[in-house]
Amino acid sequence: MKRRAALLLAGLLALGLPTVAGSIDVSNLFSSIKQAFTPATLEEEEAIGNAAAATLLGATKPIKDKAVQDYVNKVGLWVALQSDRPDLPWRFAVVDSDDIDAFAAPGGYVFITRGLLQHMHSEAELAGVLGHEITHVVLKHHLNALRRAAKLDIAGQAAQVGLASKGYNSTLDQQAFEKVSNATRNLYSTGLDKGDELDADRAGVVLAARAGYDPYGLLAVLQTLEGVDPKSGRVQLLLATHPSPEDRIAALSAAMAAGHMDKYGSQEEGTQRFVDAIKSLPPMKADAPATQAAPVAASKH
Repeated sequence: MKRRAALLLAGLLALGLPTVAGSIDVSNLFSSIKQAFTPATLEEEEAIGNAAAATLLGATKPIKDKAVQDYVNKVGLWVALQSDRPDLPWRFAVVDSDDIDAFAAPGGYVFITRGLLQHMHSEAELAGVLGHEITHVVLKHHLNALRRAAKLDIAGQAAQVGLASKGYNSTLDQQAFEKVSNATRNLYSTGLDKGDELDADRAGVVLAARAGYDPYGLLAVLQTLEGVDPKSGRVQLLLATHPSPEDRIAALSAAMAAGHMDKYGSQEEGTQRFVDAIKSLPPMKADAPATQAAPVAASKH
């Protein structure tokens, strides 16, 4: 793992991404974060994550822009290395949707929509959003919620889930995969607990700061969301499955003040690097009014 981290760091330095020399004391921000309730092996978590990710990507495909995908992966991997689970097989992708959203799946999957990416203004904002999603994975929010929602011992069937997600079609394997897939559709349409989302906001800014970014990037994104017409079809599912931007801003601002995060406010923003990296993306289509949400038509955090 040390060799992997060193190689990644070398690549990030070549890209120009920020680094930090020391650790950040952020114990106040983590004091209320819940830990996973039942241990699960990495193999079990990855199998469930494979099934969940396959379900999500069945509705929204990744964009066909290698440069943008590589850029988001480099930023995401660097932020993930600051977490308590740097050795997960982290995978990041931009999905082809005008919706404003981001979401994660167990085992290290993190997705961000093209629509959200194009509403950002800097690399620090991207790092904050990815930090939020990384936290969901680190604290196993979706893993635990899926296990509860499926009303079965998903971990006990992880091997079957993994086989089904790779194309094996025995009856038992497919049944296990379908149970996880159905639980995924329901969870990503209704959302996580409000507390999980606020925890991910708080820890997300910490990860961004540890990575050398201005920690106020996530707050800037939330302020952008606050200014989007709530009747817009682009934010319908996001607003339906998350606390309001106003509530998130208030909670996160208080946590950041308590954690004295203002002293990291002069860290990297990466505005021009971000603009250059995403300039190849096509313009967004005209906004459409909100309609009734379809389950997992665009997936939720």
